[in-house]
Amino acid sequence: MASRPPLKMVGDLPLIAYFADNWENVENFQAEEGDLLIDTYPKSGTTWMSEIVDLVLHDGENKTSQRGAIFERVPFLEFAMPDMPTGIEKLNKMKPPRLMKSHLPVHLLPESFWEKNCKIIYVARNPKDVLVSFYHFYRMAIIHPDPGTFDEFLHQFIKGTVSYGPWADHVKDFWKIRHQRDILYLFYEDMLEDPKREIRKVMKYIGKDLPEDVVEKIHQHTTFKAMKDNPMANYSTIPSSIMDQTISPFLRKGTWGDWMSHFTVAQIEVFDEFYKKEMSDTDLTFCF
Repeated sequence: MASRPPLKMVGDLPLIAYFADNWENVENFQAEEGDLLIDTYPKSGTTWMSEIVDLVLHDGENKTSQRGAIFERVPFLEFAMPDMPTGIEKLNKMKPPRLMKSHLPVHLLPESFWEKNCKIIYVARNPKDVLVSFYHFYRMAIIHPDPGTFDEFLHQFIKGTVSYGPWADHVKDFWKIRHQRDILYLFYEDMLEDPKREIRKVMKYIGKDLPEDVVEKIHQHTTFKAMKDNPMANYSTIPSSIMDQTISPFLRKGTWGDWMSHFTVAQIEVFDEFYKKEMSDTDLTFCF
């Protein structure tokens, strides 16, 4: 396996090379009625939401959530790596309705999701924290190109040349269609502020009515500490040749505002200018 291959373009989207090589299978994926997709821009709370939804679907039963690592229970749609089963292969072995995750932007999701009216839970996070988290993820996950310095990565992020392309288009495009399609749009910062309120939104959206003690149980099982300590959620079962958690843990901090300890004053100015320009045509706003 080549370490740190350059990104490849799929249409207008820069993607991890191995994912791009498997694109035909992703594009032709057949979603089924009842399938549920969690979609996010990378590093926006995907694993957290995956764990919550899996628990909600199984009535908060912890034993069920220990049946396999999170990436087995919630396959990653476009995932592909040499000598490993692809996300599509995993999904094709599962009986619908299936729970899965993706980082694909709206315009590249397989058509079958729309044809089958699948439910989609979208989670968005403020871009400064996304950038910091993505930078550390690039450092530890060698399927990405070398991120360079934090400043170099910041400029790549602003240009939209990182894996999965421009952040602003991603969050805005899902926001635009959230009422036309069956999309629950949530925010990472809201999940931090009041986790149980957001768990209830998920339950209502997927038609689950669980008692308060079960909501509390799901909340306790999905705190950052619980997930960081849980080998079925913290990606510790992935070989270090793919994700080197000695460089940076997969579940790093799970906080809000960590960007303040990374950005210089000059970088804040550059980033704020970018943010203002990108978000001038939308009513979507973020908490920093």
